[in-house]
Amino acid sequence: MKINMSHGSGGKASAELMKDIFGKYFSNEVLNKMEDAAVLELSGRIAYSTDSFVVTPVIFKGGDIGKLCVCGTVNDLLMMGAEPKYITAGFILEEGLEISELDQIVASMAKTAKEAGVQIVAGDTKVVEGKGGLYINTSGIGIIPKGRNISAANCREGDLVLLSGNLGDHHACILSARMGIENNIKSDCACLNSIVKSLFDNGIAVKTMRDVTRGGLGTVLNEIAEASQCSIEIREEALPVNPEVKGFCDILGLDPLYMGNEGKMITVVSSADAERALKLIKDTPHGKDAAIIAKVSAGKGVMMKTRLGGSRIVDVLYGEGLPRIC
Repeated sequence: MKINMSHGSGGKASAELMKDIFGKYFSNEVLNKMEDAAVLELSGRIAYSTDSFVVTPVIFKGGDIGKLCVCGTVNDLLMMGAEPKYITAGFILEEGLEISELDQIVASMAKTAKEAGVQIVAGDTKVVEGKGGLYINTSGIGIIPKGRNISAANCREGDLVLLSGNLGDHHACILSARMGIENNIKSDCACLNSIVKSLFDNGIAVKTMRDVTRGGLGTVLNEIAEASQCSIEIREEALPVNPEVKGFCDILGLDPLYMGNEGKMITVVSSADAERALKLIKDTPHGKDAAIIAKVSAGKGVMMKTRLGGSRIVDVLYGEGLPRIC
């Protein structure tokens, strides 16, 4: 059975969709009240984020758009030192979408939310003419515990930059699927709760955190360097890249520095905390390939010390970072 325009009419077909798909997976005491707005218990400093997710194909190796949207929103909150609590979800469904595919995606979304410790408390669905596509907008709210002050402007000379794992997995996975290339590359799509929790629980004085998504590592580090009015020097040999992804990049002329990821983050800490922070990250489920990749110094911009001993300017991504991955 496929989505048709009647599913967006607000009538019987809409009610059945809400009950049989969304209600089946998203049921909780807040959402089940079916009010015009969710009433939430919150106190203290709040982090709030919103994002829209567009990816082709919607189901891919290692995940799907449902998992992707929860991970993306949860990770944005985590990067501000927040403990994610609640998510809202808005679905735009194109006429012709298979309901069985929607069921799979919503189930994945619910599973990921449960694993991340967040509740989906409000949502909306619209049906539009199209070719069976699916787009999701999510917003998330988290509470920032006292004493946490995470900002891209906190970096200082001598700090070290840690990357939680291999670059480019998600980008290479999506591009492979779109080009019909058979390989074993899987998306790194993941919620990063375990890494962030471990760092804070063990007293690491985290200065800056960012998830490395669209624009890639090169763009993210430039944004941090600008915010902190500093220079960042990357060591090329320290950058972790899966050998299969590296081979894929070599064939297509891609640079892992500008490839998107959906389960990687950078952490900036003092040099005194760096080795302990690295061990903590490596001991988490999504951090086994973590590495210290760069140093903060005086100056401006981002440079990379190459394997041959030269220096290369690393600028922000220009143009379109194909394919669109989120």
